[in-house]
Amino acid sequence: MRRAVCPGSFDPVHHGHLDVVGRASVLFDEVVVAVGVNASKSRLFGPEERLAMLEEACAEWDNVRVDGFTGLLTTYCAENDVRAIVKGLRGAGDFEYELPMAHMNSSLTGVDTVFVPTRPEWSFLSSSLVKEVAAFGGDVAPFVPAPVLERLTARLAERRAHGA
Repeated sequence: MRRAVCPGSFDPVHHGHLDVVGRASVLFDEVVVAVGVNASKSRLFGPEERLAMLEEACAEWDNVRVDGFTGLLTTYCAENDVRAIVKGLRGAGDFEYELPMAHMNSSLTGVDTVFVPTRPEWSFLSSSLVKEVAAFGGDVAPFVPAPVLERLTARLAERRAHGA
């Protein structure tokens, strides 16, 4: 079975992420969308919330499942018989950032990285940008699935209510 992993923090998941996942689902028998859980990083959504949003957002693909992991991605790949990591590239900066990691991952376990260029309409999207625009009242509805927009709007309202 050709199994690949699409790793990320997905805080929150957006249409650029889903474009890469959907395209990977055509290339591989199984795609695991792996949510990295790093306790040292502050996130808007907790791991369980991010997993739930992704499960809902990825439901249309029968060969896509969602999982969480801690530690090294290469350890996850070795433990789950994953032979490829799929990463979306928005531009040259992403490539420069991702290529050394791809080399390291290959050196550690032999797992290959497949780079998928994002579609132009999503090439500017990042979770950070979505959160920032939403926090200042901008309309991010075109960039995230409707259930994600609902959770994002609610979470930001909670933070404003608590003065955060």
